[in-house]
Amino acid sequence: MSIRSSAGTKPGDIPVEQPTKFELVINLSTAKALGLTIPPALLTRAVLSSEFAQAVIAIENTRLLSELRQSLEQQTATSEVLGVISSSPGELEPVFDAMLANATRVCEASYGALWACEGDGFRNVALHGALPADYAAELRRMANFRPHSETPLARVARTKVTVHTADMSTEKSYIDRDPLAVAGVEVAGIRTLLCVPMLKDQELVGVIVIYRREVRPFTDKQIALVENFAAQAVIAIENTRLLNELRQSLEQQTATTDVLKVISRSTFDLQTVLDTLVESATRLCHADRSAIRLAKKDSLYHNVASYGFSPEHKARMEHAPLKADQDSIVGRVVLGRKSVHLVDSQADPHRELANRSRSGNTHTLLGVPLQREGTPIGVLLLQRTIVQAFTDSEIALAETFADQAVIAIENVSSSAAGNSLNRLSSRLPPPTFSK
Repeated sequence: MSIRSSAGTKPGDIPVEQPTKFELVINLSTAKALGLTIPPALLTRAVLSSEFAQAVIAIENTRLLSELRQSLEQQTATSEVLGVISSSPGELEPVFDAMLANATRVCEASYGALWACEGDGFRNVALHGALPADYAAELRRMANFRPHSETPLARVARTKVTVHTADMSTEKSYIDRDPLAVAGVEVAGIRTLLCVPMLKDQELVGVIVIYRREVRPFTDKQIALVENFAAQAVIAIENTRLLNELRQSLEQQTATTDVLKVISRSTFDLQTVLDTLVESATRLCHADRSAIRLAKKDSLYHNVASYGFSPEHKARMEHAPLKADQDSIVGRVVLGRKSVHLVDSQADPHRELANRSRSGNTHTLLGVPLQREGTPIGVLLLQRTIVQAFTDSEIALAETFADQAVIAIENVSSSAAGNSLNRLSSRLPPPTFSK
């Protein structure tokens, strides 16, 4: 036992503590000098206690070394991703690939995927790992994919927090036989997965997912690493957006200037101006094809310029003028006197337009009116072969091109009128003056 004392304390008030641990130390040399015999059982116990203590120390050292290695590995992975971000301005694909490669390696995952938000759905933008070919191809084909409400991906979209699933085969979406959940478990062998949201100002912009082919939950440190990657992905996306907006702005200014130069040099050559316009609109609005249709005396809208169409398709367009009705986007633009944007024209309720889109392998359509004093005289049409909405800036640019087309048409009309007046004047007899 031990007694704690302090100056000025009454002996009766001094606390007495009972010992809680006893240590027996045997000095074999002293015992031999004193002629004492130590029982073998006691010696064995002492040796075992010493070895146990050493084992505990070794285990703790191993744990600390393992944590140090993991910390260094995570720091290295983070540095590699930051290096890719800094060396790939305006390019997201190498950044996403590096993130998934490091996340799967450091977190000992089998696969990785990155999903970008598109409206109320998702689009796969990156995959990593030896996924079954058919399963990977199906993921890549998905556009505006809306997952089952009980899948981990849908729960992340709903809650905007990390979702950690220990065993996908016990999830409700799998039990309900959701096709993607079933394929994930039974084709790709997915069991444990981690879904981490990518948030910008509390708005979901994407999700990073890593998968294991065994039931083995991820550690807190592994989850923290993927959450760090998600934050870096948001920074990369924002940097790329700002850089691309700057590039697009410069490209648009250059293209607008070039078109105006063509207009000023081609006062009598409307075809050259229109051809330049459709080519520039296709390139800068990231369309696959574009065309301009103008109204003629028969009140039909005839194809006068196009870009990106096959010769056969172009020939069909030139021999098939369109009426101003709901069966074509051209007609809808004319009737509404404003731009019309169809994200997926093949899903349009008007059968004629949907069928025409299927036959022409067209999904997203944008029609912009060419207007003279509020009256439509033509339509600028932009097409995409995939379902991908035009952005507000792309629509605004297309409307600028439409205005330039009207300016060119007006210039040619004015020049033609001036030439006619000159020709008429040349036929008149010279004036006579009376004295």
